Amino acid sequence: MQSTIASAQLPPGTNVDESKVPPYTLPDPLVMSNGKKVKNAKEWTTIQRPYIYHLFEENVYGRYPTQPVDIHFKVRESSNNALNGTATRKQVRIYLHPTDTTVFTDVLIYLPNSKKTPSPIFLCLNFRGNEAVNKDPAILPSQHEPQVNAKPLDSIRGTDPYWQIEDAIKRGYGVATAFYGDMEPDNKDGWETGIRTTLKDVLKIQPEEWGALGAWAWGMSRIMDYLQQDPSIDSKRVALMGHSRLGKASLWAGASDTRFAIVISNESGEGGATLSKRWFGETVKRINDQFPWWFVAAYKKYNDNTASLPLDQHMLLALIAPRPLYVASAEGDQWSDPKGEFLSAVNASKVYALFGKKGLGTDIMPPVNHPVGNTIRYHIRTGKHAVTSYDWQQYLAFADMQWK
Repeated sequence: MQSTIASAQLPPGTNVDESKVPPYTLPDPLVMSNGKKVKNAKEWTTIQRPYIYHLFEENVYGRYPTQPVDIHFKVRESSNNALNGTATRKQVRIYLHPTDTTVFTDVLIYLPNSKKTPSPIFLCLNFRGNEAVNKDPAILPSQHEPQVNAKPLDSIRGTDPYWQIEDAIKRGYGVATAFYGDMEPDNKDGWETGIRTTLKDVLKIQPEEWGALGAWAWGMSRIMDYLQQDPSIDSKRVALMGHSRLGKASLWAGASDTRFAIVISNESGEGGATLSKRWFGETVKRINDQFPWWFVAAYKKYNDNTASLPLDQHMLLALIAPRPLYVASAEGDQWSDPKGEFLSAVNASKVYALFGKKGLGTDIMPPVNHPVGNTIRYHIRTGKHAVTSYDWQQYLAFADMQWK
C-alpha cells in the first residue's frame, strides 16, 4: 500500500520547485487564543497544549477515544531461541473488545537475549503483515492481511524491506510490530469492518467522528497497554516509529499518548510532519481526494484554502514536547516535501525551549546524510521513500543518545 510518486509521475499542478513556493504564514504555537504568549512550560501544558490538541481533533484527525476499554491479552507463542539464539520471540494477541473475540490485533515481539534487565523497545506498525517483517518461519500469519490467503506463506516471509530487527537486537533494543489492517483496512470501506465500527458502542464514538489514522494511532496505544504489563519490557523506554501514512499515525499517537518516550516520523509528509500551508509536493487537497478516509471530514474544507487552517503540522510536533522527537526525510521523496518536514521541526523547537530542551539548534537545512539536532533530531538521506538501514541506524543511535 505504501508508496511515493516519482518526479516524472507527479500529478499535474504539483509543485516541486522551491522558487515557486508562495509566501505563507505559520501560526505561532506559543500564541494563545486570547492573544497572549505562553510564558513557561506550565502554561503550555495546562492551557496551550490542550487547546492545540483540540484544534487537531476538530480539524484534522477527529476525536481520539478516551473511553477506557476492558482489553485482555493472550500469549500465543514464545521462544527464547529466536533469530539464531540472539532473541526471545513472543506473539501476543490483544483482544480490543471486552466480549467479541473477533476484534483483535496480533503483536510480534523480539527481545534481545543479551539483556538481563527489561528491554527498551521500538514499536512500529507494519504494512504487509507480521510474517513479512522477517524470514523467521515461526511467525504466525496475520489474520487480516489479504495476501496471506492469496499467496503461499513462504513466498511472503521476510519480503517487507523496511525492517532491521537483527540490528536492533544487536544494539540491545527489542522490536514490537503489528499489522495496521488489524485496526482498520486501508481503503474507503475499511471503517465498516474496522474498529471505528466494531468498537463504536464500546468507545462511545461514531465512525464519522474520527479517521483511519486515528484508528491506527489508538491501536498503538493498546499495544502500549500490553508492553506496560510485560515484565521483560522497559515500558518507560518505548520508541514509537512510523513510516509514511503510519508516520502520520505515529505522530498523532505520540501527541495523544504521552507514555511513548520517543516519537519517530519517517517520511510522514502531508498530514504528518510536513507543513500544510507550504505549497510543495503533496497538498491537503490531493491527500483528501485520494485518501478521504484517513482524516475527519472537516479537514476537507481546507482543500483549496490552507491559509484559513488555524494550525499547521509544526504544532503537532510541538505536542510531543518535551519528549525526544526524530523527523526524517529522503532526497528522492519530493512528494513528502523534505524541506517542509525540516521547517516543521524548526518551528516546533521553540516549544521544546520552554522545557529547557534544545531542539534542532539550526534553521539551515542540513546536507544529505548529515543528521542534526538534539532533543529534536532531523536527517535527509539519499534515496527514495522507504525505511532503510541508514534510517534505523540513526534511530538506534538517537535512542542511545537519550537513554544511555
